[in-house]
Amino acid sequence: MDTALREQQRAVWFEIPVVDLDRAAAFYEQLFDESLRREEMGPEGTIAVFPYDGTGVSGCLMRAPDARPAASGTLVYLNADSGLDTLLARVEAAGGKVALPPVALPEGMGRFAHIIDTEGNLVGLHEA
Repeated sequence: MDTALREQQRAVWFEIPVVDLDRAAAFYEQLFDESLRREEMGPEGTIAVFPYDGTGVSGCLMRAPDARPAASGTLVYLNADSGLDTLLARVEAAGGKVALPPVALPEGMGRFAHIIDTEGNLVGLHEA
């Protein structure tokens, strides 16, 4: 990635805390219709990494002894450019809930919605 571009990006990585990594990974794999890569992170941590090509922002689901899923606090928005309505239609079947239906942003900024995942995390979905 171009160094100047990387310096302009403020967000570079995110971690969504989970209690049950398999359940959470299954939710996001069903939601986005893609596989997450499992990795061990030391003796007590396990992650499931969202697909990543080395550019832009990516992140993971993180299971660790101190992981505390929450529906309050920092809100992570995941890319829903593949179709916000399509993703929202998959949420309940995957075990989650739609917390806020689609909201149109000012012109040129797209739409967003909020979901509650299987772990109780509030997560945003954004469509450009």
